[in-house]
Amino acid sequence: MQPMTDISFETALGERVDEMLDACTRCGKCVEVCPSVRPAGISATRSEDIISGVLDLVRTGDGPEAARQWAASCMLSGECIKACDYGVNPRFLLAMARLGIAKADSGLPERRRQGLERYRDLGRDVTVLSRLQLDSEVLERLGQKSATVSKPAEAPDFIFYTGCNVLKTPHIALLALDIMDALGVTYQVMGGPSHCCGVMQLRTGDLEMSGRMASSTMEKLSHSKSGQVISWCPSCYVQFTELTLPTIERQHGSRPFEMTPFMRFLDGRLAQLKPQLQRRVEMRVALHRHPGVVGVMEAAAEILKAIPGVELVDLKQPAVGLQSVNVGVLPAFKRELQLNELEAARDAGLDALVAVYHSDHRELCAHERDWPFRIVNLLEVVGESMGLHRHDRYKQLKIMQDADQIVAECSDLITKHSLDAGNARSVIVKAMLGDQPLPLKPGSGPVGQSASDGH
Repeated sequence: MQPMTDISFETALGERVDEMLDACTRCGKCVEVCPSVRPAGISATRSEDIISGVLDLVRTGDGPEAARQWAASCMLSGECIKACDYGVNPRFLLAMARLGIAKADSGLPERRRQGLERYRDLGRDVTVLSRLQLDSEVLERLGQKSATVSKPAEAPDFIFYTGCNVLKTPHIALLALDIMDALGVTYQVMGGPSHCCGVMQLRTGDLEMSGRMASSTMEKLSHSKSGQVISWCPSCYVQFTELTLPTIERQHGSRPFEMTPFMRFLDGRLAQLKPQLQRRVEMRVALHRHPGVVGVMEAAAEILKAIPGVELVDLKQPAVGLQSVNVGVLPAFKRELQLNELEAARDAGLDALVAVYHSDHRELCAHERDWPFRIVNLLEVVGESMGLHRHDRYKQLKIMQDADQIVAECSDLITKHSLDAGNARSVIVKAMLGDQPLPLKPGSGPVGQSASDGH
């Protein structure tokens, strides 16, 4: 792909931002529909003033406190995008406002240091938690053992891009591969920290490194027959489709691929999937919803409805955020939402609360210990009807609520992968047991809980 111009990634992005700033009329509709405004404590401020302040933040990194609070409290729900009549993406502008604040608050060396530190932490957590659950052969299937990803002899139909953090709950990713195998789809798996989308660097304000990492990953993702990448992680999806791909298109005149979320991909093949759903799954379930990527929750509901024996119940709970971890910008609000949903699930007599995304599963799964229903991923329900099964080792370990017991339980894999047991214990405490925004009921293990900052 040859560039049409010599402009840099940052220049191309700046042009996109300037066009969006010019298109914004400051009407405030995006603020009015945003579910973050009330819990962020800024509902008394005029919506027009808040969006005007956000534009100032984008331009200079300086703006009124209400605008800074709105930018910091964005859960990426996407309601603002639907509300705009002028083709502006307010969610993108809020990301640019946070970038502006980061640039104003510290110099590039400090921002780069923070981005590198977060990237290394992510890589360590993903590497350790996946290796506590999988042997080398299965890690290889998920593209995680080879130093480099070799091109297959023949280009696959699709690239399946896992992102990073689903590898902490690998049974979900493996079920996605099993389902694609059953549908006869050819694919190459890419993901993990070596295929970073650049979001960690963007969050710390290092735009140059974010663009560099994303561009490197995009080159790797651009070798399918269809020119399509099937994505799992919603954070990666938003990063690529709202920031990186449109900017690359401005630089080069075209996109190297298009990206489709896995649930929309699967729903688009529902006619092909339905004959595979042979076994009845007698379950009364509700869907844990996050609407940040258009059409994903609707696709998930359609897939559940297609499974014989499944009864889908609407718990009438709010659906906000891109995925569960993004709601963590408002911790008290998040705990309230999760508790209310668990209580509603109990009152509805559910057999299972069904999540779509990996961060939802990580945060909710240990609550299965304390409530009279299962907490499962949607692909587990699909797999059960298809005769496919992957053991949820993550949930089994997390319910133990004891880091030492988990280390002992995983000792064989710790040895096989030459992991340091002390480092593994630290990761378990922080990235598994600490990934518990709503504490378990009294009587849980000795490890305290804190909100997670992953994706």
